[in-house]
Amino acid sequence: MGDNNGHSRGMALVSKTLHMKRYGNIYGNLCSYANLELAFRKARKGKTAKHYVVEFEKNLKDNLLLLRTELLLHCYSPHPLVHFIVKDPKTRKISKSAFKDRIVHHALCNIIEPLFENTFIHDSYANRKGKGTLNAIKRFDGCKRTVSKNNTLPCYVLKADIRKYFDNVDHSTLLSIIKKRVKDAKIMWLIRKIFSNYHAGGGESSPQEVEGSANLRFAGLSSQARKGMPLGNLTSQFFANVFLNELDQFVKHKLKATYYIRYVDDFVILHNNKGLLEHYKWEIQNFLKTIKLELHPDKSKIILLNKGVTFLGYRIFSHHKLLKKSNLRKFRRELAEEIDAVQHGDLPYDTLLDRMHGWLEYSRWANTHALRNFILSEVAATLEHNIADRDIDRWLKCLKKRPQPTGQPPTVVI
Repeated sequence: MGDNNGHSRGMALVSKTLHMKRYGNIYGNLCSYANLELAFRKARKGKTAKHYVVEFEKNLKDNLLLLRTELLLHCYSPHPLVHFIVKDPKTRKISKSAFKDRIVHHALCNIIEPLFENTFIHDSYANRKGKGTLNAIKRFDGCKRTVSKNNTLPCYVLKADIRKYFDNVDHSTLLSIIKKRVKDAKIMWLIRKIFSNYHAGGGESSPQEVEGSANLRFAGLSSQARKGMPLGNLTSQFFANVFLNELDQFVKHKLKATYYIRYVDDFVILHNNKGLLEHYKWEIQNFLKTIKLELHPDKSKIILLNKGVTFLGYRIFSHHKLLKKSNLRKFRRELAEEIDAVQHGDLPYDTLLDRMHGWLEYSRWANTHALRNFILSEVAATLEHNIADRDIDRWLKCLKKRPQPTGQPPTVVI
C-alpha cells in the first residue's frame, strides 16, 4: 500500500510540474490556407520528383482548398496506411501515409508543436530543432566526465529501452496528456482521426465512432486497436515525445536524476552510485506501469562505463568511442552496393559522395581516424576515373573568372 501511495504522489508531482496553460480556438489556424501551404512545402521537401507530389502540385491551390474544406466540415478521413518491412539491422514495420495525409500531419504539428516544446526537458534529443543524435552523444560525453570527475571515479550507466514502445502507446492515456495542453475539441477530433487509422495489430482500423459536438470517442474497439502509433509518421515522432515527457518529468523532478538523456524510447542515467541506479530502475519500472508501458527486460541494464555502453549507434567507453559493429557492417555493405551502382551507371557519383559525407560526419565523433582514411582511399582507388558534377561546375566557374587575352576565345583544356 505504501508503494502505491508513493507512486501516486509521484504522478501528482508530475501533474503539478506539468500544470500549464491550455489552448483553445486554434483549429482555425490549422485550417488556414497559409498553414496548409506551409505544410505542403514541408511534406514535399526532398520528394519534389515523386509522382504523387508532382500530381498534387499540378492543381495545388484547388487541392489545398479541397483539403481545407474537408477539415472545416469534419469530413476529412485519412487513407489506409501502406505497411512494409525494413531490416536496419533490426526488423521493423514502417507505415507510410498518403501524401495528402502527410500534409495534414505537418499542418497539425505546425500548430501544436510550439505549445508543447517549452514543456520538454533540455535532455530530450529526438525530433527537436537543435537536438539530434550527435548533440545527445556530446551531452553523454559531458555527463561521463562530470560523473567520473575526469575518469578518477567509476561511472555506472543505467541503459534502458522501453519494450515495443510504438506498438504499446495507449491512445486514451496519450489523449489525456494532450488535453493538459489542448482544449480545442476540433483539434482533439483530428488527433483521434489520425490515431484511429492505425493499431498495433498491423492492419488499418475502422473504429465505430460516436460524434458529439466536434468530439470523437472510440466505441467498441478492442484494446489492441486502441493502442500503437505507426513508425514513419511525423505525428508519431512528435507524440512519442509528448507521451514520454511524462517519464522525463518523473525522472527529473521526482527522482531528481541529474545526468539523464533520452532519445525516443532509449534513455540513459549516469551516476557513480550503482545502488542508486538500481533504485532508479525500480522506480521507473513502477512509474511506467501507470502509463501502460514497461522496460525491455533484456535491454535495461546497469553497466560500468569501462566495459562499454551502446547508445545511439556508438559503443562508448570511458576514454574512447567506437562505432556499433552492426551499423558499420550495414554501411560497408550498402557502400559496396552503391559503388557497384556508380560503376554501372545506375547511381550518380554525386549521390555516393553525399552519402559518404553524411557517414564521415557521423563517424568522426568516434575514434575512427584510421577507418575513415582506409574507406576514403578504398573508394578513391575504385572510382579514380569519376569526377563529381560539383567539381566540374566549380572548375568552370573558376575558368570564367580568369582574364582572357583580348581577341582570343577562352582556353579549354581537356
